[in-house]
Amino acid sequence: QVQLVESGGGLVQPGGSLRLSCAASGSIFSINFMGWYRQAPGKQREQVAAIASGGSSNYADSVKGRFTISRDNAKNTVYLQMNNLKSEDTAVYYCNVRARVVETMVELGYWGQGTQVTVSS
Repeated sequence: QVQLVESGGGLVQPGGSLRLSCAASGSIFSINFMGWYRQAPGKQREQVAAIASGGSSNYADSVKGRFTISRDNAKNTVYLQMNNLKSEDTAVYYCNVRARVVETMVELGYWGQGTQVTVSS
């Protein structure tokens, strides 16, 4: 009912930057939450950044000051600007959206397909 398409991942050197995008489509009535998560091999998935419908945001301590989350409500898209990337940022990044669809009006969570971010020299 809701599809999330992620883009923007890739290979960068330490200190470089990437901008991830996650576009939601489908019979969306409303989006109440958008967030970014990451998971490295053998590691627990962790929340990196989140943004509420009103625009307030929060970040994991490990990325605060380096990453910025934003959203374009007209495009149903959430972004993650990642600056000064470090090797420990290497992971698969997933976006998550909590939305209501017109068919049910029930709020559910939806996941993107994931995009690989590799930080290496």
